[in-house]
Amino acid sequence: MTLRQASALQARDEERSQAVGPRLYRLLRERIVKGDLMPGTRLSEVDVAAGYAVSRQPVREAFIKLSEESLVDIRPQRGTYVSQINVAAVMSARFVREAVEADIVRLLAGRAQGAFLADLDDLIARQRAAVEKGDPASFIQLDERFHRALASEAGQGASWDILQPLKTQMDRVRHLSAKQFPLRQLLAQHEEVVGTIRNGDADGAERAMRTHLRQILDDLPAVISALPAYFDQRAETP
Repeated sequence: MTLRQASALQARDEERSQAVGPRLYRLLRERIVKGDLMPGTRLSEVDVAAGYAVSRQPVREAFIKLSEESLVDIRPQRGTYVSQINVAAVMSARFVREAVEADIVRLLAGRAQGAFLADLDDLIARQRAAVEKGDPASFIQLDERFHRALASEAGQGASWDILQPLKTQMDRVRHLSAKQFPLRQLLAQHEEVVGTIRNGDADGAERAMRTHLRQILDDLPAVISALPAYFDQRAETP
């Protein structure tokens, strides 16, 4: 093999690694957020690479990105572990989400049109079906679509995108709580939000959304009590 051929082969390998890395990062991130990989789980570069049929380089890159999001802890000479859920980060995300989404539904209560309301009704119907089937994973996916739809219709899709990295730890709690608690209360809260928007009741829509996003304040202590090892309860650094 000539030097030029070797350089070309190395370039192709690096290109494949760059393509594989983001996909692997998204797959691992989703598994952590959904709780398929629980806090404390040790992640081996070798095992992950073998499991996904990739080299170790994209695995290493994915671990670094996940560490930057506080989803894994990379411990030198010890290994990489799925991080605990940071309670302070959960509370901060809930606070920010409430402020943003309360304003979003106030905007919608004054201008939501029939086609959009029909879309919300469809999402509610799908959520109800997920509840009836006892399918929390589908419900959480539809819950995400519901909130994104509200933000997009209010012209705040970019604001919703900004919230995504902020609410990562909150999303982890949502998946855990959905597996442990009945979903009918969340469904009823969504129905209340839609009903107040349909009626043009801005104050009612804001109250309904604030109530909905404060539900985690009731659920979180019970989840922590049931799974204390999954949580980092240290106070946020000033």
